[in-house]
Amino acid sequence: MRKITVLFLALIFAGISALKADEGMWVPLLLKKNIAEMHKMGCKLSAEDIYSINHSSLKDAIVIFGGGCTGEIVSPEGLLFTNHHCGYGSIQKVSTVEHDYLKDGFWAYTKEEEIPIEGLTVKFLVKMEDVTGKALEGVDDKMTEEQRNEIIGKNSQAIEKEASEDGKYMAVVKPIFGGNNYYVYVYEVYKDIRLVGTPPSAIGKFGGDTDNWMWPRHTGDFSIFRVYTAPDGSPAEYSENNIPLKPKHYLPVNISPKRKGDFAMIMGNPGSTERYLSSYGVDMAINLTNPLIVKIRDKKLKVMKEGMTKDPAVNLQYATKYAHTSNYWKYFIGQTKALKRLKVKEEKQQLEAELANWINKDEARKEKYGEIFSDLQNAYEGLKGYETARYYFIEGIYRGPEILRFANRFNRLKKALEDKNTPKEKIDKMVSSLRESAKNYFKDYNEEIDRNLLASLMEMYSKDVPADQQPIYLLNVEKKYKGDFNKYAGKLFERSIFSSSAKVNAFLDKPSAKKIAKDPAFVAWNAFYEKYKEIDKESKQYRDLLSRGHRLFIAALKEMNPEKNYYPDANFTMRLTYGTVQDYYPADAVHYDFVTHLYGVMEKEDPDNPEFIVPDKLKELYKAKDFGQYGENGHLITDFLSTNDITGGNSGSPIMNGNGELIGLAFDGNWEAMSGDIKFDNKLQRTINVDIRYVLFIIDKYAGAKNLIDELTIIKEHPVIKEDVPSEKKAEKEAVISE
Repeated sequence: MRKITVLFLALIFAGISALKADEGMWVPLLLKKNIAEMHKMGCKLSAEDIYSINHSSLKDAIVIFGGGCTGEIVSPEGLLFTNHHCGYGSIQKVSTVEHDYLKDGFWAYTKEEEIPIEGLTVKFLVKMEDVTGKALEGVDDKMTEEQRNEIIGKNSQAIEKEASEDGKYMAVVKPIFGGNNYYVYVYEVYKDIRLVGTPPSAIGKFGGDTDNWMWPRHTGDFSIFRVYTAPDGSPAEYSENNIPLKPKHYLPVNISPKRKGDFAMIMGNPGSTERYLSSYGVDMAINLTNPLIVKIRDKKLKVMKEGMTKDPAVNLQYATKYAHTSNYWKYFIGQTKALKRLKVKEEKQQLEAELANWINKDEARKEKYGEIFSDLQNAYEGLKGYETARYYFIEGIYRGPEILRFANRFNRLKKALEDKNTPKEKIDKMVSSLRESAKNYFKDYNEEIDRNLLASLMEMYSKDVPADQQPIYLLNVEKKYKGDFNKYAGKLFERSIFSSSAKVNAFLDKPSAKKIAKDPAFVAWNAFYEKYKEIDKESKQYRDLLSRGHRLFIAALKEMNPEKNYYPDANFTMRLTYGTVQDYYPADAVHYDFVTHLYGVMEKEDPDNPEFIVPDKLKELYKAKDFGQYGENGHLITDFLSTNDITGGNSGSPIMNGNGELIGLAFDGNWEAMSGDIKFDNKLQRTINVDIRYVLFIIDKYAGAKNLIDELTIIKEHPVIKEDVPSEKKAEKEAVISE
């Protein structure tokens, strides 16, 4: 009886609603539709506090970091937090074998020690606006998709030009709900970004590929940068005269203990989801595209790893490339398993049957939506014949051996040299730019790895892609070298001017259009690219059919359920997701707690495995239990789970409490719910976050960077247990808690 009482009360305290995940990547501009529910869950802010263009709000602290992550401003001096894996490329860029900041970490104890990162930008969202009417002006239902897209494209350009205010801002129009609606997003872009701090990879990437997408997790996935401006506060290129950004808003940091059921929200820039994907699309993902991507990336990873293990310098050069390839290699493996296990195709088919039944009950609806499912089915059947060739070009050529795409960088110079009217000054400028480009390119390049990639991927391309979808070039190579692609790759690298820094610079001393045109790497790139364009043109009819069917499918779904608050698929624009701190049950008889601890790092330690090495300083701090104000009941929490709805692009996003205070950084999803980009699973979906207390502990105790701690506004409140049970049960509850 005693055990039953405790269990019953525990369920009451947590709240039945907290047992599910919280689906939804909500548009901040439209949060008034959600704010009442958010308040019930524990949010203390208004919709205006979260998103406003009239006064400072949470949106003003959130940035697009680089080209694919999120970051947040955490101090009045432009200090920025993001994930370690988001800063990875920038950290690697300024590292050398002598100063390997990936391996050893880096900390700036003064602003003068901060390292500028060339080419890195952050974008602040100034505003977003619904421009559906303007974007669709002149569009009607009788148009082909090509005609429709042409008009929308012209309208969007005009909208973007007006919104940019003569170049002051960057503006982009993006479709939502499959092209039924359009929004313009206006950004202010800052270009002077400097590295401030990063833990060593043994902390920031602890667990490596083994733990990627997995829980329990013990990763300190964070890095620190600072945004600088011109003295007048405007965006500017790097200059010694620049000053730290004075932000419109920055996030206070809350180091209070977390409790199961606590409200949590994440604001960031999720990249891409396909929640409205049809059953036909799910079938293609399971049986064709996902396995294909995994197969090609598996080969690339093996070739890179073989070269990386030979030399520490090469290992550093390819660290970022390997990580980028590996991340979604594992993702697609997990997604396929989850789609099958959760029977997502069957669930989609049921929804489609319900929608078809609704459509067929009304003649007007049949006229408008009657061809949706035949369009979708025919589109996917047609596309199946082209997907292998398409993905082999994307993964095996465009993202494959680097020499091919590098050779293509010289195409503009070739055309300029061929045109006798091109001024010498223009050519000299292009040559200078290419020299600088080559310098950066070869810094992180290994000829042996790239040559092996070319040989391996060409062999796979030759065997797996239908012969009529291969370029004649490849068929001739296979015949000439009798299937020996290693010999082919060796000859190409031997003869190409693009295979080494010395060759490139020697060529740029005396540039020649004829040399570029005849170069074997340049010839190879053009052969594959031209064939890709040919296939793309052939398959366009099916992509147009898919576009139309998808757009009308979403429109019909929303019309069938007019009272439902739908959210659009992610498109790398600002969204908010809200939920709770929560544990989960991944399988029968298995329970995962919602937090992990530093002692878990020690349990995973393996000195012989580079993914699980623990720094000596961290072990010393653990042994001494020197956790400072960041500990909880004699322990230090490293990571925690929440029910928020995120995807790639949300990496580095702030997870905040109901007051908009930073409690951690989102960095991953869980393996059991890898179907999440297509199907959000209410029971299994979890976001993995690094606890802000672990972040501050590493900055403070491990690195001794108290200068950074002093910049932050740190809040520590004693948690108040919510009175969720009837008053007559209060005495019984207190008795249980005290015992």
